[in-house]
Amino acid sequence: MAKAIGVDIGGTGIKAGIVNLKSGTLESDRIRVDTPKGASPNDVLKAVHEVLDTLGVRESDLPLGVAFPAIVKRGKTLSAANVSKKWVGFEAEKFFEDGLGRSITFVNDADAAGVAEVRHGAARDVEGLTILATLGTGIGSAFLYDGVLLPNTELGHLLYDGTTVGDASIERWAAYSAMEREELSWEDWSARLQVFFSHVEFLFTPDLFVVGGGVSKHPEKFIPLLELNTPIVPAIHRNSSGIIGAASLAAD
Repeated sequence: MAKAIGVDIGGTGIKAGIVNLKSGTLESDRIRVDTPKGASPNDVLKAVHEVLDTLGVRESDLPLGVAFPAIVKRGKTLSAANVSKKWVGFEAEKFFEDGLGRSITFVNDADAAGVAEVRHGAARDVEGLTILATLGTGIGSAFLYDGVLLPNTELGHLLYDGTTVGDASIERWAAYSAMEREELSWEDWSARLQVFFSHVEFLFTPDLFVVGGGVSKHPEKFIPLLELNTPIVPAIHRNSSGIIGAASLAAD
């Protein structure tokens, strides 16, 4: 059976699992630890060691994919949303390869989730443009056109309310973390999501929206409240999509 290891680094949690590449499902428990406060490179590396040790795969020769919440180009992280600013312009793939003592595949976390959903989930066999949005600490996005990934879209950093870059990113106002931080009702939070998805729908006219991230386990709480012309569905693999996609890309 073809297998690979996926690690999904997020703003609040680092998750890992062994993936069955044929079915696109987890062959192990999903291991999770909290993302270290500040999320500096060295502290994140230690946490990745921890999840791999818990899985019992530290010395494994299975392909290993690592998903990370940043723009990733040729192994370098070019942004740092919800993690240390030390990641900006950082040779992240080489850092993890040196720190883990093995080769890896290093990708954007939402792109990894998109790959999982287009190969094994809600976006499989969908023609045209699918936009996956991960709603968690921030808002990640993946564009998939006829099943092909267009990497490094950053819809969570659309400017909101016409102000400057940074805290003005719409994810600060509309991510799942905003609902928790401000103790919003599902209805009030969904009204913010409506602004986000309506704008994205106007800009790109997608054929399908897929919602991933931590909140995807509660689709009945908010998806029926959204009024869009585009069909919108939860990710099949919920919050494991990043693990599955990272492992799948590592095995390519």
